[in-house]
Amino acid sequence: MKNVSAIDRYVIQKVKDKRIALKYSQADLSYELGTSSSFIAQVERESTKTKYSLDRINQIARAFKCSVYEFLPEYPV
Repeated sequence: MKNVSAIDRYVIQKVKDKRIALKYSQADLSYELGTSSSFIAQVERESTKTKYSLDRINQIARAFKCSVYEFLPEYPV
């Protein structure tokens, strides 16, 4: 992920890992968030600057029934 910061890269990867562990497709997650499936694909694509906002991370945590802290590093990156 060339165009996003280290913290954004970390969050995006954590969300993707959790999505896969819960067997959510990109389309499943986009449905839960009320977005297009192309939005999730764009965020996960390494060649774009698209990233999750804090509000979106909160929505993802709600959809996955977990804490937002699961997507944040324990220490600064």
